[in-house]
Amino acid sequence: MRIVPAIDIIDGKCVRLTKGDYSTKKIYNENPLEIAKEFQDYGIEYLHVVDLDGAKSKHIVNYRVLEKICSNTNLKVDFGGGLKSDEDLKIAFESGANQITGGSIAVKEPAIFKGWIEKYGKNKIILGADCLDRKIATTGWLETSSIDVLDFIKQYEQEGIAYVICTDISKDGMLQGASEQLYQEIIKETKVSLIASGGVSSIDDLIQLKEIGCEGVIIGKAIYEKKITLNELKKLC
Repeated sequence: MRIVPAIDIIDGKCVRLTKGDYSTKKIYNENPLEIAKEFQDYGIEYLHVVDLDGAKSKHIVNYRVLEKICSNTNLKVDFGGGLKSDEDLKIAFESGANQITGGSIAVKEPAIFKGWIEKYGKNKIILGADCLDRKIATTGWLETSSIDVLDFIKQYEQEGIAYVICTDISKDGMLQGASEQLYQEIIKETKVSLIASGGVSSIDDLIQLKEIGCEGVIIGKAIYEKKITLNELKKLC
């Protein structure tokens, strides 16, 4: 199972939110590159970067931060947040992203998202399936839909998607454990490579997610609040 630390960006700074609520913003570092380099020093190979300004603005904003991280580390970065157009995608890949994650666009403009899968291939495009009470949420989690998360994933599996990041918003930033039951259902009902996100609070959570078959796990606040140390992650990696 791949270990994927997260860096969320507002105003070019490394922040964390609770349940996606922008009013809960907590700044952990003014320079995300410093954090990325530290991850790399501890043997981390992958990084999940979210442009929260982009998610709100509905277009890419913090691509310079992405560019700095990709130019100064060897981390394989997946990047998401506000990617809504072919030009946004072009900027993200030119800035060094290894993969991009699309969530809102897959709900609101499915033809564009399907076109990205066809153009770039299933190994470059990740489906972002962020949900609250099983319903898909969009626009930086500011809006919810009536679409069931499992139906959503199954639909895009038929379109060729291979990687899915599923975040249970009710768990995000709460440090109370991941949504294991939901992930088990997705793994049982589909063949996608599932990347768990939200609620991870301990090494035991990581072990459990590996045992149920998650391909990867994104860890955010647990690292920044030192619930999981980089030394512990180094041993796992």
